[in-house]
Amino acid sequence: MAAADVAPQFGAELKDSFKPVNAWVSNGITWLEEIQQFYRERSAIEKEYAAKLSALCKKYQDRKAKKISPLSVGDTPTMTPGSLESASLTTWSAQLTTVEAHAAERDKFGTELVTHIAEPLKQAATQYEEVRKCHADYHGKLEKERDASYGELKKAKGKYDGACQEVESRRKKMDSSFDHGKTKAQSAFQQQLLEMNNYKNLYLLSINVTNKLKEKFFHEYVPEVLDGLQDLNQTRVIKLNALWTLATQLEKTSLTNSVNNAASLLTEIPRNDPRLDSMMFLQHNAIQTQEPANMGFEPSPVWSDDASIITDDAAKVFLRNLLGQSKAQVRELRVESDRRRREVEGCKKIRDNIRQGKDNRNELDIVRNIFQWQESLHEVDRKWLTAEVETSTIIAVVGDLSVGAQNHNFRSQTFKIPTNCDYCGDRIWGLSAKGFDCQDCGYTCHSKCQMKVPAECPGEQSKEEKKKLKAARQEQAGTGPTVDLESSAASTTAPSLTRQNTMNSLSSGYAASGARSVSNVATQPTPEDPTDEAPPPVAETKPNTGRKNRIMAPPPIAYTTAPPPEPAATSKPKGKMLYSYEATGPDEVTVQDGDNVTIVEADDGSGWLRVSIGGQDGLVPASYVEAAPAPSPVPSASSGLPERPGSTYSNSSASLAAPKRVGPAVAPRRGAKKLQYVEALYDYEARSDMEWNMTEGDRFVLVNRDSGDGWADVERGGVTKSVPANYIQEA
Repeated sequence: MAAADVAPQFGAELKDSFKPVNAWVSNGITWLEEIQQFYRERSAIEKEYAAKLSALCKKYQDRKAKKISPLSVGDTPTMTPGSLESASLTTWSAQLTTVEAHAAERDKFGTELVTHIAEPLKQAATQYEEVRKCHADYHGKLEKERDASYGELKKAKGKYDGACQEVESRRKKMDSSFDHGKTKAQSAFQQQLLEMNNYKNLYLLSINVTNKLKEKFFHEYVPEVLDGLQDLNQTRVIKLNALWTLATQLEKTSLTNSVNNAASLLTEIPRNDPRLDSMMFLQHNAIQTQEPANMGFEPSPVWSDDASIITDDAAKVFLRNLLGQSKAQVRELRVESDRRRREVEGCKKIRDNIRQGKDNRNELDIVRNIFQWQESLHEVDRKWLTAEVETSTIIAVVGDLSVGAQNHNFRSQTFKIPTNCDYCGDRIWGLSAKGFDCQDCGYTCHSKCQMKVPAECPGEQSKEEKKKLKAARQEQAGTGPTVDLESSAASTTAPSLTRQNTMNSLSSGYAASGARSVSNVATQPTPEDPTDEAPPPVAETKPNTGRKNRIMAPPPIAYTTAPPPEPAATSKPKGKMLYSYEATGPDEVTVQDGDNVTIVEADDGSGWLRVSIGGQDGLVPASYVEAAPAPSPVPSASSGLPERPGSTYSNSSASLAAPKRVGPAVAPRRGAKKLQYVEALYDYEARSDMEWNMTEGDRFVLVNRDSGDGWADVERGGVTKSVPANYIQEA
């Protein structure tokens, strides 16, 4: 057998051969059970031999006592003997006494074999097996982490593919949309494209992290486990040698006639160098290990792309925030890693001192401590490696974006009152909505929006300054970066069939209570045929028994007096503007609240009339004009007219005492195509500014039926938004 001139290192030579090494170490520990069983059986034999020797000696002691006289002096002595035991009997008695002493030594030796050899072997086997299982469990954990890393990479790839698929779907939808839906489709496509870029960046970062973790697994983590198993096996051999030496010394003390054999055995035991077993195993188990290739970027099958990280403005914001987090983690984890590494090295020095006889502590306890510190060190190193790879990758592509960044002092926050995200403008929903707010400037955002927020914190602000910043951010919310599309430059938009929105709302998202005029429109005739009657501009609502939905007041005709009679045909009728109106087309005229106008053409049933003011004439909504000579009186509390209901738009601070004059909904322009109306089947609460709130029974003008995505576009008050297609039916 070759001499162990060079100390073998399993971690450096065997790499990822954990299973055969673990089985080999386990076999060595199991062998201890056979050795301790041998000494137990040897102890039983020694005790049985001692008992037989003692019984034999007692038997012949009794026989000697009966034959003392005949053997010493004969059967019939002529004189009384002075001594009844002859020299031969004395010698024989000494021989029997020597045998009895030998029997006692063998009995003592048998007892010592159990207490000093068999029991320590049993305890050592249990402890070594426990440590070996710790190594096996730790290796299993490493494999799970490796597989989890591969799984995370696969998930990142799946998310990126899904985002690419969604971008392609949005693009097709944008190309197939028309008129008013074009802008919405383009916006959805742009937002999805930005989301895809973020998923791509995460996918590329995950590739680098997975490759580094894989390299750590094959070159550091698993070799450390293999070196630990090698140390455990060598410790077992050292322990076995010590017990064998003790057993031999006990036998040498018990059997003086076996000194030569015991000395020969003592010279043989030290020759059992633990490294010889390791060297032989190494020579017969060395294999060629092939490390897997590094991970590479795989383009999506539905989106043509390359392996470059996206570096546009929106992506840089995301990368800057990610870089700031990673750099902070690198600094913290480096200190923690150094501390735990020093603990591991200190424990290893103590173990070496124990093996050299300089320390009397239990070596297995120190091995457990080393194992615990190495496991905690591994956790920190893994996080540190991830942060370093992310930092170096981002800096290599776009430079150190964190330099000069004014990061927000974000803190996780639970918003128990309605709060809007300053980044996207949407509500942070839920009674216990989780999000973030800046402790310095008051910036609020969703958890999903945190990484997209630019690092532009103005610093610590006062309460009033925070309110001003909040208002400015809400105005800019949702107007994030856009993507220039060649198709959008070449597209043409048909004239919109909708009117300009004439309804106002509060910035909080709840509709303000619009005060209606107390006089009726005199020039709007009532259609005689009910089938030709256009639906009222304000939908009839039902009492809200659940959550608060928007409920609009009944039309002014419900609580006003009858209009005055038509003026004489000899002179053109006069009128007065009840509300301001801004022209949205060449055939309309801009008027202000309270302007006196001349009615050129009366309403023909379309809801519009032509007026003249200041030498200009054009169309205005008929419901915005009050006929001369005087407006209808306001009903008093003592009159028979119904009392005007209060506003139920919201529970905000808008008061009926100082109403804001807002014009009623505008009727379709004369000459427009015949409109189709739909009615809400169920209540629905809008989740974004692109959707309508609905109460069962609400009526809308249908603009675009379901185009395949489950949503329909409807118009109310001159504003077009989306509602679920299965929530409406033809009215």
